[in-house]
Amino acid sequence: MTQSISIKAEPFNWPYDGQLNPTQLAVLAIDLQHDFLSPEGYFSKMGFDPTPLRSILPNVNRLTDAVRRAGGTVVHTRQGYRADMADMTPFEKWRRTRNGLDGTDVLLRSSNGFNIDKEVIVKPDDIIIDKTCNDAFTHTELEHVLHARNISHLIFSGVTTDVCVHSTLRAACDRNYQCITISDACASGDNEIHEAALKMVLVEGGIFGALTTTTEAINSLNELSRGV
Repeated sequence: MTQSISIKAEPFNWPYDGQLNPTQLAVLAIDLQHDFLSPEGYFSKMGFDPTPLRSILPNVNRLTDAVRRAGGTVVHTRQGYRADMADMTPFEKWRRTRNGLDGTDVLLRSSNGFNIDKEVIVKPDDIIIDKTCNDAFTHTELEHVLHARNISHLIFSGVTTDVCVHSTLRAACDRNYQCITISDACASGDNEIHEAALKMVLVEGGIFGALTTTTEAINSLNELSRGV
């Protein structure tokens, strides 16, 4: 049932019309895998400190719990290629070699690094989408799943803010989903780039939707779950 809801956000409160059916709501928890969060993972091998990425996990768990209680859907994504690399183009293989990853199993679906971090709460009814691209819509069943569930409103969390989160956010906006990004439930290995990616959400009056915090989102989601 559609209810009145207003999450305090910039540059406008979300949803824009103040109306939302909780069954049409999903939160995306993007790429919270060992390869991005572990000191032994891909992100660390690229010279980044995964600590800022791990710091958002409590907020992500609070957020996904609030969406579940409100009656929405939780979607986790994982990025990685087939073990035999049959889905990797020559350019992608070249980049892998150039980045010194030959002989490693990072970003491969056969590796432990592909698995979602144990500190991330995943429930049996959650949906997991596997992808090879930064954008979770490309070459995946994400859009089909969202359409099948009549989902129109998306909450964004995960890593990294500037790459996979932003790529998926832009693709979602182009598909006319109503989107809101949770600033402290996303992270990057570079805080300056993280802040720049968040700022890009706000340009042109919110061209990529709205921006808010975990606390603001949960406060309104709790009201939604109570039917207030």
